[in-house]
Amino acid sequence: MFNRSRINLLWILSLSTLPLLAQREPVLQQIDLPHPYYFREMYLPQLTTGPSAAAWTPDSQALIYSMAGSLWKQKLGSVIAEQLTAGSGYDYQPDCSPDGHWVIYASYARDAIELWALNLETRESRQLTSGGNVNLEPRFSPDGKRIAFVSTSYRKHFHIFLGQFTDGALTGVQRLTGENRSELPRYYYSEFDHGISPAWSPDGSELMFVSNRGHIYGTGGFWRMKAEPGAEAHEIHYEETAWKARPDFSPDGKRVVYASYLGQQWHQLWVMPADGGDAFPLSYGDFDNINPRWSPDGKKIAFISNRDGNTSLWFQEIPGGGQTQIIAAEMRYIQPMGRLEITVLNSSGQPTAARVSIVGKDGRAYAPQDAWMRADDGFVRAERPFEAHYFHSPGRAEISVPAGAVEVEVMKGFDHRVEKRTAEVVAGETTKLIVHLQSLHVPQEKNFQWVSGDVHVHMNYGGAYRDTPKRLIAQAEAENLSIVEDLVVNKEQRIPDIAYFSNKVDPASTPKTILLHGQEFHTSYWGHLGLLNLTQHFLIPGYVAYPGTAAASLAPTNAEIADEAHQQDALVGYVHPFDTYPDPAKDRSLTDELPVDAALGKVDYIEAVGFSDHKSTAAVWYHLLNCGFRLPAAAGTDAMANFASLRGPVGLNRVFARVPSGPLNISHWLGALKHGHTFATNGPLLGFTLAGHISGDEVRVSAEETSVKFTAWLRSIVPVDHLEVVCNGHVMRSLKLSGDRESADVQGTIPLLQSGWCLLRAWSDQSEHPVLDVYPYATTSPIYVTGPPPVKPTEGAAYFVAWIDRMIQDTGANRDWNTDAEKISVLELLNRAREIYVGLGR
Repeated sequence: MFNRSRINLLWILSLSTLPLLAQREPVLQQIDLPHPYYFREMYLPQLTTGPSAAAWTPDSQALIYSMAGSLWKQKLGSVIAEQLTAGSGYDYQPDCSPDGHWVIYASYARDAIELWALNLETRESRQLTSGGNVNLEPRFSPDGKRIAFVSTSYRKHFHIFLGQFTDGALTGVQRLTGENRSELPRYYYSEFDHGISPAWSPDGSELMFVSNRGHIYGTGGFWRMKAEPGAEAHEIHYEETAWKARPDFSPDGKRVVYASYLGQQWHQLWVMPADGGDAFPLSYGDFDNINPRWSPDGKKIAFISNRDGNTSLWFQEIPGGGQTQIIAAEMRYIQPMGRLEITVLNSSGQPTAARVSIVGKDGRAYAPQDAWMRADDGFVRAERPFEAHYFHSPGRAEISVPAGAVEVEVMKGFDHRVEKRTAEVVAGETTKLIVHLQSLHVPQEKNFQWVSGDVHVHMNYGGAYRDTPKRLIAQAEAENLSIVEDLVVNKEQRIPDIAYFSNKVDPASTPKTILLHGQEFHTSYWGHLGLLNLTQHFLIPGYVAYPGTAAASLAPTNAEIADEAHQQDALVGYVHPFDTYPDPAKDRSLTDELPVDAALGKVDYIEAVGFSDHKSTAAVWYHLLNCGFRLPAAAGTDAMANFASLRGPVGLNRVFARVPSGPLNISHWLGALKHGHTFATNGPLLGFTLAGHISGDEVRVSAEETSVKFTAWLRSIVPVDHLEVVCNGHVMRSLKLSGDRESADVQGTIPLLQSGWCLLRAWSDQSEHPVLDVYPYATTSPIYVTGPPPVKPTEGAAYFVAWIDRMIQDTGANRDWNTDAEKISVLELLNRAREIYVGLGR
C-alpha cells in the first residue's frame, strides 16, 4: 500500500532487548516445568479465603488447617477457630507431629516456599529449609523423627526428599527419588519424571508417592518404596491423575484414600488397597472433594470441598459416610484486627461491582471471608514482594484486616480510572471507605456503541473453586465486560463444563452481560481453535494428535474441524497464537496450521491479543494480511475462571465490537466481529478511521490520490509508550501522546502508493500495573485499501511456503495415521495451501 512492504522485524523482535528489571516474570521460577499455570494452580498451595489443607491432631479431636494464608486450629464440634501463625508470608499445608508438639508447614515468602516448624506450646516458629527453592507437602513420619517432603532443590524438578527432625531442626536431608529423563512425547508435563505427594505407611518403613514415570499423560500413578536413599520404587496403581491425588494411608495400613476424577468431571474421594488393586469412590458430587487426611483413630477423613463455590473444610465418617462441615463462625486472631467497609460507586452515585485489591500493614492480601481471592500469574519483583491479589466485589464489601494502614486499589474495566486509597483501620472498630469511579470520557459515536467481549474463557478448568454461570456473570460485571464466550474444553480425560454446552444464550445472562458456551478444539499439534456459536452439538473428540490414544492420528485437521463448525454457523478463530515469532529455519517443531487455514478461507478471526506474545502474533498476522487474507482482530484471555492463581481475570484481554446502539444483541456482536469492526486490547482503548471508514471497511481510492485522511484517538488506564498507524506492516505515523501518555486525539494524512491495509496500534515497552499482561497492547482490525497497485507479498509468501514445507515434512514422517487415506488427504490439504502461497510469491 505504501512505499515499503517489508514487515518491520526490528519492532517484532524488540521485546527481547527490553530492560529486564521492569518486566513481569512468572511466580516461583524455581520450577522447570512447562505450562506453569496448570501445576501452579492444581499443585502449589494458593491463597484462598476458605480452607485449603488440613491435618489431624494426634487425638483425632481437632484439625489444624491453612486458611487465608495462616494456620488455624479448631476442635470438632466447635465454631471457634484459633489462629496459629500470622507472619509476613502465606502459610500452607500443615502436618502435626505424632506427639502433638509440632506443626510443620510450607510458607510462601521472599520469592520461595520454605518449610517451617511451629512449636504448639511456645507458639514460636523455626525455619527448616533456607535454599530459596520450592518446598512442599511436609509429612511427619509415624515416630515423628523424620520429615518427607517435595522440593525443587535438585535441578528445579519435583523430587521426594527425607530429613531428620529434632527439636525444631531439619538435618541430614537426602533425595529419595532419582532423576530420570523420559523419551515419551509429553506436552503438558516435563520430559523429566517427577515425584510428588509423599505419604508414610503406618509403620514408617515405606513411602507412597505419585509419579509420572513411564506415562505420557497426567501426573502419574501411585508408587511405593522403602523410606531410605537408594531404594527402588514400584508402581502399585495407575490412573491419569492431575496434581490433586494426594494419597493418605489408613491407620491400619490396609487402605489408601486419594482424590480422583476417574470416569467423572470432578474430583471425589476414592479408596484402594494399600498394595494396589481396584478403587471405588467414597464420595459423590459435581464438585471437588480433595486433600484427604485419615484421622489417627481411623474413623474419619478430613478433606477440602468446593461444593458451594469457595473452598470449605469437611470430614466424612468411615464407615457410614456422614459428612460434617467445619465452620469457623468465630475467629480468634493473634494480632489486633479491625473491619474495613468498602463501597464502590459509579458516576451516578450507585453501588457498582468492581475489582478490589487490599493489602494490610503486614504486606499480605485480604478479602471478605466469602469472596474468591485471586492471584496474578506473574509480577515485577522491583515493584512488589508478592504477585497482586484481588477479589470481585458486588459494590459493598466488609473485610477483617490488621489494625493500621491499609492500601486499597479499585478498578472496573478499561473505561474507568484506577482508584487508589489508603485507610487507617482501628482495632475493634469499623472503618468506612467510599470510592467513586471516574470515567475516562471515551469518545462516543451517534447510533453506535462499542461492546466488549472476551472470546476465550474457561468457566471451570480444574481450579480451586467451583464456578457457575451466575458467578461467571458476576465476575464479568465487576470487570465491566459485556460478552463472555465460555469455551468448553477437555482437561485431561474430562470436560468439566460439558453439561453447560448449549446453542442458546445461558439463562444466567442479564441485560448487561451475555454468557455463551462454545468450544475450544484442543489439539496442540495444529494449534487451538475457538468455535463460537455452534448451533447443533459439541465436537467429539475435542482434540487430535494425542499419542498413545485412539485420537493419535493427525486427522481431522483444523481445516476439517473449521468446515464442521461452519456447517453449524459458528465462527472459527485461532486462539493464543504465538509466544515467539515462528522461524521455519530454526524452530524445533513448526506444525501450527494457521497459514494453511487462512489461505483456504477457513479462519474468521485471530486472537491478536491473548495468552501469547502480542508482537510475535502481530508479525505473523501482518504477513497474512500482506498476502491479501482479511483476518479480523479478536481478543481472548484464556482465563481459567475457577482458578485462584488465574491467567486473568476474565476480560483481561477483550475485543470491542461496533454494534448499533440499544440492548445487547449477540447476533449483531458476532456479525461485527466477523466483519472486523473491532479493536482488541488489554487496557488501551482505540478509535481509528481512514477516509471516514472504520476497521473492517474497504476504502477505494483513485490512482490519482497520493494521500488519505485519518483520525485516531486513545484513552488508557495506564501510560502508553507508542501510538502508531501501521500500513502493510510498516509504521507510517508515530502519533503524539499527552503528557501522561494516557490519551491522544489526532487527525492527519498518510501517503498512499499501494493497496493493502492500515490499522492503529498502541503498546508499551514494559509491563504497567494493573494491566496483568506482559505489556499494555491494543490494535484495531485493519481497514482495507484498494485502487492503487497492490503490495507484493513476496516476503510473506516465501515465509509461509517455508513454514508449510516444514509441516509437510513432519506430517509425512508421522506414523500415527489410522489409514493411508488420512495421510494422503492431509498432505493434499497442505500442498493445496502451499500452492496458493507459491502463486502469491510469483
